[in-house]
Amino acid sequence: MAGRERLTEASVAAAFIGVVAGLLWRLPPGNVSIAMAAASVLIMAVASAVRFDTPFGFTVATQLAFVPVLFALPLALVPVSVVMALALAHVPAVINGHFRPDRLWMVIGNAWFSIGPVMVFAISGTQPRHAGALLLIVAFAAQVAVDSAICAIRLWGAGEASLSTQLQQAWVYAVDAALAVIGLLVAEDVHETPAAILAVLPALWLLWMFARERHDKLEGLVALNNAYRGTALVLGDVIEADDGYTGEHCKSVVTLALAVAVELGLSREQCRNVEFGALLHDVGKIAIPKEIINKPGALDPQEWTLIRTHTIEGQRMLDRAGGFMRDVGLIVRSHHERWDGSGYPDQLAGAAIPVEARIIACCDTWNAMRTDRSYRKALSQDVAMAELHKNSGSQLDPEVVGALLRVLEADD
Repeated sequence: MAGRERLTEASVAAAFIGVVAGLLWRLPPGNVSIAMAAASVLIMAVASAVRFDTPFGFTVATQLAFVPVLFALPLALVPVSVVMALALAHVPAVINGHFRPDRLWMVIGNAWFSIGPVMVFAISGTQPRHAGALLLIVAFAAQVAVDSAICAIRLWGAGEASLSTQLQQAWVYAVDAALAVIGLLVAEDVHETPAAILAVLPALWLLWMFARERHDKLEGLVALNNAYRGTALVLGDVIEADDGYTGEHCKSVVTLALAVAVELGLSREQCRNVEFGALLHDVGKIAIPKEIINKPGALDPQEWTLIRTHTIEGQRMLDRAGGFMRDVGLIVRSHHERWDGSGYPDQLAGAAIPVEARIIACCDTWNAMRTDRSYRKALSQDVAMAELHKNSGSQLDPEVVGALLRVLEADD
């Protein structure tokens, strides 16, 4: 860690120790059941090790055990048990070499969330088991407030103190609230039946099983997605090896097409398809004889018919790759369609042409005009821009042309 981050973490840990010391002085725990304390630490450790993925990221099931522990132990011992549990949960990672032992002291800062509820009950002079609904809500709100404040301080120490960063993590508290309700059902019986605290273990086991299965599926999807991306990049290399100009042309179109996609506000998935569609839009030209691709003069009708097949051939290649490359294949097939319906191979018109294909068509046209070809020299920027305006509404989508011009002006 950097110096400021290390100082921040040390300050957070020292403040926690000071608060806990004050609690122990003001609220001495008295007689404590060793069995209950050990069970509380163990259950908290198990809950802290149950990591599960959500659509927003991942979190852990700590809250499911924290509420029963809050009811089971004397208030001053709750933060101490949380620190011990968090440290215990990291032991397997330390043994496996996945977590450095000298970083275990950072779990002290992670335990700050327990201070909020403890302080609420301590100040009100009410034991959690005697608290009404309003006080329980206030205790949870205090937990969220303290945890958010400590997170903000730690992010500041790491140089990442931004409101957006914290807001992106706010969903965690909704999960905590849901788990707290379940934990509360168990906590109500802890004092009459101490063994009731063990009731959360089956729920934790089920959550761990489902979380593990979901995590394995997500890892498989990531691996498959990487395989598709690897296939696309290999095909890009094949294009470049087969014909240097075509390969360089495709790579140049990628950067411009992505900028236009962002300018138009396309989704992340659409931007991905634009990226790979632009990279592979001419992959079908591998099947076209090089003497036609690099012919310095005009193509005869038979040659023109043959070169038009590269869009269909490109789609066929990408369909065989499978996955999201099938979507990219549709884009590759349509990147020579025209806004007025006079393009090929399907004579699509207007919005019937995939927007990704319209972006690639526009950027492809710009790049072709601005580079030397076998049959002519590159056009000047003014002439190329005039051609874009001229073909807007006939060959090219007017909205995409406008976005491209804005990107080019911003780049200048």
